[in-house]
Amino acid sequence: MISAQNRLLRLSGNRWLMFLFIGLIAAACSPKLQPVAVQPKKGEEKKIPFKTPPKSIVQPNAPKVSTIAMLLPFGLDHLRAGSPYTATTLKEADISLDYYRGFKLALDSLTGQGYNFKLQLFDSKGEKAQAHSLALNPAVRSSDLIVGPVFPEDVKAFTGAFPSARQPIVSPLSPASPATIKSPVLVTMLPPLEYHAWGAAAYIADKINPKKVFVLKSGYSEENDYLIPFKKAIDSLSKKHIQVVYLTVIHGQVSSLIPQLSSTGRNVFIIPATNQHFLTVTLRGLDSLTNSYPVTVFGHPSWANFSFLKADLLQRLDTHITAADRINYKDANTVAFMKSYRAQYHIEPGEYAVKGFDEGLYWGQQLANGDLKNLSGKDYEGLHNNFHFQKKAGLGWINTHINIYKYTNFELKKVE
Repeated sequence: MISAQNRLLRLSGNRWLMFLFIGLIAAACSPKLQPVAVQPKKGEEKKIPFKTPPKSIVQPNAPKVSTIAMLLPFGLDHLRAGSPYTATTLKEADISLDYYRGFKLALDSLTGQGYNFKLQLFDSKGEKAQAHSLALNPAVRSSDLIVGPVFPEDVKAFTGAFPSARQPIVSPLSPASPATIKSPVLVTMLPPLEYHAWGAAAYIADKINPKKVFVLKSGYSEENDYLIPFKKAIDSLSKKHIQVVYLTVIHGQVSSLIPQLSSTGRNVFIIPATNQHFLTVTLRGLDSLTNSYPVTVFGHPSWANFSFLKADLLQRLDTHITAADRINYKDANTVAFMKSYRAQYHIEPGEYAVKGFDEGLYWGQQLANGDLKNLSGKDYEGLHNNFHFQKKAGLGWINTHINIYKYTNFELKKVE
């Protein structure tokens, strides 16, 4: 998952030529391929016998064209002299371009099956004022689907200016809780942190079923965003048969828990922290227990991106991590996508291109089926994650699907 909810991670590359291309099309619509009626050449008309009255020719209905408004922070103003991209705005533009190309590739594949789309690009600039302005744009308001803005504060500004939206407003790349936005038409594609906590609790209750779980805290209040839903989930799923033991760890000292540890059954530790120093000393403290006690650790989903966490240590601790955006680059479908992406754009796809492709394929199919109001039961198995949506009153639809990974052979392997 993307742990930082206000800004996204950087992709490699400086794609100025592609930015120029986007600059040419962002102010106008970018129509998908559509069938063109070809008139027969002169002299090729079918001959009709003189005495046979001509049959009335029924023209087929024109294929439905679904319009998608895509609001991404390209920051095209920075292409002008005197207003260069900063490191932050270049990251945002890089990600936007990668996502757009993946999304468009998905629509292209559906167009080849006879569906028709019109994809309109708008530059949200990563600014709340621009998001508010776009919410008043007639072209955006009249679209069948709105994808973006990207950042939570921009989505909030957009939905605040467009409270009567009839179409879904897709939050494509942020795992921010929809409770911070409060829009009944919002669709959150990346599961928020609370669903990672529920996913970990479900796995522990179902697959391990320990008598206790030990929660190791650093003392930072933001850990409650994980711990509160985890406690609620483990109590509900185990009917309070699993005891939750809390310990605020200081200088990596976990020896006070030894009297409560089992020497035969697995001792499950929940660590929602992301602070480097805390994790370094705390995991080292847990490692000192492994010779005498079976240890299993469940970490924050951001751990998968932390280079300071060493795979050999995490493997000794039987570390599990929840994930909602991990890509298996050896999977046959992923290989096929990457080959198509390279052929189309002559560049390697990034992770946001994969997300764009998955989301483009999902929404393209929903538009083709003509039902965007009810996403229940319309599950999708993607390259980076599956989509399983639940409706929450006042908050819209939320993707709740979480995968569980553990360290095996010094790399993360999917276990559920």
